[in-house]
Amino acid sequence: MFTGIVEEIGKILFVTKNRITVEAKTVTEDAKIGDSIAVNGVCLTVTAINSNGFDADVSPETFRVTTLGKLKNGSLVNLERAMPMNGRFGGHIVSGHVDGIGKICLLQKDNEFYNLVIELDEKESKYVVKKGSITINGISLTVAEIDGNIVRVAIIPHTFENTSLKTLKTGDYVNIETDIISKYVEKFLSTRDNSTGISMEFLRENGF
Repeated sequence: MFTGIVEEIGKILFVTKNRITVEAKTVTEDAKIGDSIAVNGVCLTVTAINSNGFDADVSPETFRVTTLGKLKNGSLVNLERAMPMNGRFGGHIVSGHVDGIGKICLLQKDNEFYNLVIELDEKESKYVVKKGSITINGISLTVAEIDGNIVRVAIIPHTFENTSLKTLKTGDYVNIETDIISKYVEKFLSTRDNSTGISMEFLRENGF
């Protein structure tokens, strides 16, 4: 499990059809083979460690359904180690299992902050709520506005400068993971043995 707090920006050294090699320092300080590291929000297993970084195997399916398939040698990526049991929960619950790919409609500076507007697929946007959490390329962010499948988040300068967001532009694609709690709520409400009387209408009426 992750929290969406990026620890460092890594650089892709090599990409093959089933593996990536990432240049990194911080996330490999105490890493060992078999550990999980989120790369742009995708949970990957470390298969090799060296003085410059680490290797991770990537399945064809993962390359297909995430933006990892668009990586090239030299691409910058957000990195986060799995959260230890005694770690701080700085962001929100992030599984590292990407739901889909979003398209950047706007990335624009607004005074000291940045506005990031992303178009989601409808199957992801239904899990997004205003002031709720969303993970974009592995970064835990708060939804400022949502209009249908268009989501806007406000980026603080620290986040912009210390993640790979600063390398993105309008038209680029990013990995999206929606809040896992909303998926559990949907599953619970859809079960036939839901005898609590709680429904989607009840949740809407009570501000959820």
